[in-house]
Amino acid sequence: MSGAQASEAASLEAVEWLVRLQAGEVQPEVDAAWRMWRAQDPGNELAWQHVEGCMARLRSLPAPLAHGTLARAPLHARAREEARVTRRQALALLTVFGLGTAGWLAGGDRQATIWLADYRTGTGELRQIVLDDGTRVTLGTSTAIDVRFDARQRQLTVRGGEIMVATAPDRAQRPFVVRTAQGSLRPVGTRFAVRQDEGHTRLGVFEGAVDIAPEQLAGAPRRVHAGEQASFTREQIGAIEALPAGADAWTTGMLVAHEMPLSTFVAELARYRPGRLACDPAIAHLPVSGIYPLADTGQVLDMLTRTLPVDVRQTTRYWVTVVPHRPAS
Repeated sequence: MSGAQASEAASLEAVEWLVRLQAGEVQPEVDAAWRMWRAQDPGNELAWQHVEGCMARLRSLPAPLAHGTLARAPLHARAREEARVTRRQALALLTVFGLGTAGWLAGGDRQATIWLADYRTGTGELRQIVLDDGTRVTLGTSTAIDVRFDARQRQLTVRGGEIMVATAPDRAQRPFVVRTAQGSLRPVGTRFAVRQDEGHTRLGVFEGAVDIAPEQLAGAPRRVHAGEQASFTREQIGAIEALPAGADAWTTGMLVAHEMPLSTFVAELARYRPGRLACDPAIAHLPVSGIYPLADTGQVLDMLTRTLPVDVRQTTRYWVTVVPHRPAS
């Protein structure tokens, strides 16, 4: 079997399954899900067979070389953090063995960058970490960040998604910098949220202040204070506005809406579920208010049908559209 025959998406999924199966004692439901994934599509099985072939070749290498290429699988008692390191090493290994993603990785594809990030979350996942200096970071759905601390500064790079940061004082007095695709942020003893969207970055400040410095905008950074928010691109900074109430509710798994247009609400909800969730333009203007649990998006959609003149049309499990309600004839 040639690794080039396996799709890149299936290849990456195969690597993730490899990591999960290595991470400790495999629960029956995980084993069942893995077998189901393999049976779902011939491409998945092809990708898995290639991964197994790569691992077999690894095992045939002399021990010192094999250990230098890929650390052995985490023991049952090891933390999830080591599984993250194993994923990074596994991707590197499988690329070396010709998984078919070498050009994809070398091209700097955004998805590869996310996969190789120091910390990441899946769709709908919420994760909290504490950095070496005591800074606390909450990662929202589908988020990836890299962390680089050195003698001069503490740098956190958002590759995608959304984070909440509560900075800690540093004995060495190194500045704390958050970088995104559009520029850099320097907090002043603060708690703030950063969201990397397509083409722009959103900043919300809950305590202290944060200086925004777009990548291609000359002049002094602009300071955003507690209770304010702003978006910026590489060339400009948008208007500074008041933070809406409940803007940090996502850190507790909730979505707070105040007269939010249905199209905006649906787009936000779509970030927390796999597949496609869309809103019919005919009802995009309908206002949504309330507090909704993000852990169960299906329940939220059901709640919408009870409070608004809408229906949920489900073409497949992963293709859902909110449409105008049509009374039964």
